[in-house]
Amino acid sequence: MTAGAPLGIGMVGCGGFAGFVLDAIAGLPGLRLAAVADPSRERAAALAERHGVPALGSLDELLEREDVAAVLIATPPATHAAMATKALRAGRHVFCEKPLATTTEDAAAVADEARRAGRVLVVDHVLRYNPLLRAVQRLTERELLSPVRRFLFENDAADEDLGPGHWFWDPAHSGGIFVEHGVHFFDAARMLLGSDPVSVRATAVARPGGPVDMVSADVVHPGGVLASHLHSFTHAHRAERQLMRLDHGFQETRITGWIPAYAEISAWTDEAGARHWEQLPLQIGPLLAVDGFRPHGDERFTVHVERDAGPAAPARGRGERRSAPHHVRAVIDLGGEARKPYVYAQSVRAAMADLVRAVREGTAPAADALSGFGAVAVAEAATLAAATGREQPVIPTFPWASEGSFA
Repeated sequence: MTAGAPLGIGMVGCGGFAGFVLDAIAGLPGLRLAAVADPSRERAAALAERHGVPALGSLDELLEREDVAAVLIATPPATHAAMATKALRAGRHVFCEKPLATTTEDAAAVADEARRAGRVLVVDHVLRYNPLLRAVQRLTERELLSPVRRFLFENDAADEDLGPGHWFWDPAHSGGIFVEHGVHFFDAARMLLGSDPVSVRATAVARPGGPVDMVSADVVHPGGVLASHLHSFTHAHRAERQLMRLDHGFQETRITGWIPAYAEISAWTDEAGARHWEQLPLQIGPLLAVDGFRPHGDERFTVHVERDAGPAAPARGRGERRSAPHHVRAVIDLGGEARKPYVYAQSVRAAMADLVRAVREGTAPAADALSGFGAVAVAEAATLAAATGREQPVIPTFPWASEGSFA
């Protein structure tokens, strides 16, 4: 790639999700779609015609093209590791749909390959690019929110599009629910808690006469921080429900939707904190800013402070003692339920913008290969814990990882 030239990207896998991704990244500065590939010539041709690029039959054909500097992998999970490795060895950068791999061993091999190849690898962990989760991080940095001491996520997702023969139900193709879908939230917990887990206990439940469709995991992080995850694929689309609850001690954050678009914060604080909270609506831009994410215009941030809502005397919880007589209720709304598809697409767009930036500037992306490895490591430990009924350690980090952490 010459200086100033757009990054040429080739997509492998031309199913429905591929079309969503290409729509999300269309017109992204510094990026140009060069070609698409799929073993189904019909699928490849349909997507290629829609975007005005050549249709190819395989990853190998993509890698033969000099105008393909990066490969976008949008195929089923079991294929990710081999395709990412082949692309990296061919000197290409990689944008990989999650999970990075279906086993820890394969994820570690891909992460190592990216390191040795000196190429950028971004995993499509869209929650790392969600403005609400970024806002939680920034509010924590400003000490308006204390570090998370308890993480809970409940996901009652739909199975309407997952027929009995869908590859999602086959662990050989998907890795199972913890790997195929849980990696998003294992990674989100690692990001928000700033640490790699120590151990995990888990349970898996199968529907009568059918596959496992509900799993839960309790993941212990350093310092006695517990992260609880539940995923069920048992609902109609219109009855889906998701809730992420973050316990900060004197504050609580509730974020709804697996593509988060709405958050409520309840906080007890002192007079200085109350004044700081009241000033935040004027700083909404920097608080929610994510490079590559284009605000729609429906976003709003409201703060209400009720002074002297509680006793002035100091209160104590888990050893923390402070004066906190004022109650804050803050709402961050990215546009409501109707904006979730937009937020999802913009999060994918921001992840791809991160790839372009990392290639141009030589900086590490937020959702890099180590992020992908770390999430798969937790998911595999949870899968084993559910199968054996025994608590499992999460594998140690790579010796070459900076500061011994993937968070």
